[in-house]
Amino acid sequence: MADAILVSFFMGSANDLKTVQKALELMEKWQLPFRVHTLSAHRTADALDATLKKDIDDGCRVILAAAGMAAHLPGVIASRTVLPVIGIPLSSGSLQGIDALYSIVQMPAGIPVATMALDSAGAQNAVIFAAQILGGIWHDKVQTERAERAAQVLASEQKLQQHGFRSLLA
Repeated sequence: MADAILVSFFMGSANDLKTVQKALELMEKWQLPFRVHTLSAHRTADALDATLKKDIDDGCRVILAAAGMAAHLPGVIASRTVLPVIGIPLSSGSLQGIDALYSIVQMPAGIPVATMALDSAGAQNAVIFAAQILGGIWHDKVQTERAERAAQVLASEQKLQQHGFRSLLA
């Protein structure tokens, strides 16, 4: 077995990397073993199948798939495995992500794809949801992340109360 992984992260385009960057950084922070791929459900179907098979053989337990416009990538992946697939719709094209959201969320019965919010927040939530699915030590990572985010909000509240709203604008 090559380097064991728990999460495979697929993107439909290299242009998606900047949108999902914070999610990838979160997996690095948590030392969650993952691989990132840029493959198209339409243009590189054979490579997608081969990569998916290799990642599953190497221990993948959850798949994240980010795509815009028609956003078939999460659904195509879900049709080829029984592992949980989490879809991340990305804003692009004239419909700014609504088409991607509908494509991912409207899967036929029997081929489920968990669907997150659009863009960076959705990608980060996909990582957190993957950690919740994996359980074990990853639950501790999620709890720590939530506590850190809560502390940030409370620090902003304290700053606001001490110095007024202008302190938050600085």
